[in-house]
Amino acid sequence: MQFRGGHARAPVDRARSVYVHAWLRWAAVLADVLAASLLPALAAAQAKDNVAPSDEAQVGEVLHDPDFGVTTRHAGLQRHVEMYQSTRDGSGYALEWRGARVDSSGFAPGHENPRQIPLREREWRAPVHLDGRPVSDEVLNALGNWQQFRPNFSALPGNMSATFQPEGDGLGSAENPLAPQVGDLRITWRAFVLPPLAERLVLRDGEWALRTPAAASQVVGPDADPQAASSDTDHEWPRWPFVVVPILVVLVVFAVAVGRRRRKS
Repeated sequence: MQFRGGHARAPVDRARSVYVHAWLRWAAVLADVLAASLLPALAAAQAKDNVAPSDEAQVGEVLHDPDFGVTTRHAGLQRHVEMYQSTRDGSGYALEWRGARVDSSGFAPGHENPRQIPLREREWRAPVHLDGRPVSDEVLNALGNWQQFRPNFSALPGNMSATFQPEGDGLGSAENPLAPQVGDLRITWRAFVLPPLAERLVLRDGEWALRTPAAASQVVGPDADPQAASSDTDHEWPRWPFVVVPILVVLVVFAVAVGRRRRKS
């Protein structure tokens, strides 16, 4: 009886195997169809994340130092203040321009410094946009640099013009710039200058980011065909397997479950 039963089950097992293999082949065909339909859409979405700016950066406002009337159209403005002070020099003393107050509490008489610097350093930053999207400070700091410049002092307020006079690239309070005294001030300004950003940034996840070599190979202009940027690079994984493979796995599991159900029946 067992011999006959074994022979009776063999055709059923073969039929079940054929059925499961048919399901697997159908699942593979369906996966190919899904891949063919999804790849262009995924390529277009990926290309949208690697779009170069269509215009140059726009600085949101003209920066202004209200105390001295100094302005700049660059992305940042700094006021740098130095005071002429006594400093330690070995066993003696020296006179130097310092941006921070030098504590002279232990200095010998006649070498005292003022208790504070009457003017403080200031910094102003302007928002920067590309194609209507803001550029983060992190990106700007990676690309820009501070450059000293000589302002136009035509807007110098009267109270400041009574104390300061042009000296070098800035202003100074010394009556004789060649012989400053302790407590005299020297003020200069720097602007935060940006290079052309259109060739250095790329849109990624809706934000402007530094262009990497991998992203640069896929950058497209705003009017370019998105599928032209769909070629894979050695540094970036294609996205389609993360969609197609899970679908294929679900189909295989479904086929196996159907096969088991028929086996039980």
